[in-house]
Amino acid sequence: FLHAHTGGYRKIFETCEELSEPLPATVTGRIPSFLKGSLLRLGPGLFEVGDEPFYHLFDGQALMHKFDFKNGQVTYYRKFVRTDAYVRAITEKRVVITEFGTFAYPDPCKNIFSRFFSYFKGVEVTDNCLVNVYPVGEDFYAVTETNYITKVNPDTLETLKKVDMCNYININGVTAHPHIESDGTVYNIGNCMGKGATLAYNIVRIPPTQKDKSDPIEKSKVVVQFPSAERFKPSYVHSFGMSENYFVFVETPVKINLLKFLSAWSIRGSNYMDCFESNEGQGTLFHIAKKDPGEYIDLKFKGAPIGMFHHINTYEDQGFIVFDLCAWKGFEFVYNYLWLANLRANWEEVKKAAMMAPQPEVRRYVIPLDVHKEEQGKNLVSLPYTTATAVMHADGMIWLEPEVLFSGPRQAFEFPQINYNRYGGKNYTYTYGLGLNHFIPDRICKLNVKTKETWVWQEPDSYPSEPLFVQTPDGIDEDDGVLLTIVAAPGSQRPAYLLILNAKDLSEVARAEVECNIPVTFHGMYKS
Repeated sequence: FLHAHTGGYRKIFETCEELSEPLPATVTGRIPSFLKGSLLRLGPGLFEVGDEPFYHLFDGQALMHKFDFKNGQVTYYRKFVRTDAYVRAITEKRVVITEFGTFAYPDPCKNIFSRFFSYFKGVEVTDNCLVNVYPVGEDFYAVTETNYITKVNPDTLETLKKVDMCNYININGVTAHPHIESDGTVYNIGNCMGKGATLAYNIVRIPPTQKDKSDPIEKSKVVVQFPSAERFKPSYVHSFGMSENYFVFVETPVKINLLKFLSAWSIRGSNYMDCFESNEGQGTLFHIAKKDPGEYIDLKFKGAPIGMFHHINTYEDQGFIVFDLCAWKGFEFVYNYLWLANLRANWEEVKKAAMMAPQPEVRRYVIPLDVHKEEQGKNLVSLPYTTATAVMHADGMIWLEPEVLFSGPRQAFEFPQINYNRYGGKNYTYTYGLGLNHFIPDRICKLNVKTKETWVWQEPDSYPSEPLFVQTPDGIDEDDGVLLTIVAAPGSQRPAYLLILNAKDLSEVARAEVECNIPVTFHGMYKS
């Protein structure tokens, strides 16, 4: 794992130009014949506007990437999403909309009066959709974590329209990690206003394609509401778990201080990052709800403090909910370590910074559905294959201890993916992930969650992205398929390539190299 890096990783945090037409890629190996669609990915592509830099990993302007597969040939195309944040920045040659970690200064051309009045219009929330892309009905949306999602054309990469989710449901924002059922139903979660001016979390359901071809988003409904542990401070939520009949929501100690958020914003140069704080005493709260019909189950599950971004999978087994996730130990917010200045530092500095950060771990938690007050003090989990425990205390709180599925010092198994179409919400065996070495992505990993066996693909000075699983059409086994990942190889003759790995053993099937740099991407999808 631990070979030294020469600093080539800096390249994945560098601005690049969009393309006017698709570039042909140079293929070595053989592209599987069942790959006929396109790989769509999102990430930042513009890291400064004029002489104003963006400061955080999640600030650069959204760039959409596409690799197309046709008759064994591959082309690569990319376009900036024409968000308000992007268009206004390009027009005014400055940062106009405040991003996650970058404050937008007021327009220098405006006088004190017009500034005073624009202050009362309130906060302009960013629509910079740099995190993911997913289908809703027949449409495709590029997304971040605010209330704005952006409809895009997955073939031309054109930007079609900005959609404000607040127009349809009580939600302050939605995550970039929806769950999508086989019929196209979309579920997502976000912070909202609950009853009596308290904060809460809503799970939202967007139905599949409508018979009358109307927009499914207009039919969005709240399915169930989870309460917030702190009245004015909701936890940061990045994803949630969903099995066949239940939702799992993990309420971490990383909080959004709304009062700070609203006041700081208008008064001094502050950004979203300034509004996070940790509740050092809360630990982690685990909530479950029935899915259909939606019903919150009022049981108190609690565990040691973790930060958590990505659920891996969730399933029910013999009266238990088993959920696997990528945890970061402790209550500190991991995003504090993702400032671009830290990530662009030389390798010794990068390592030093990561030494202070929360430690990553893949964990399995188990929640018992059938809970009786008289069973205090004993482990309620009777599944034979896991060491995860749930123990009821005298006050009725049930303490969860996880089983560790993978742990390596400052070696994260992150950006997890599974054979989602066949095994999402079901008992499964394999997960695939991006290996972060002191936060720098330098390998592709596979983990057997039942035996804890691991496989690794790695090459020197190569920086891959989240691996997406594509099933072999006639595949029988869970891991019959390939993984698709975009690899930056800054020192090479061709500085980036699409890599296709056999999901069985992570052996290389093919690669398609391009003549341009490709910056970091976060999430995406294979569109068949």
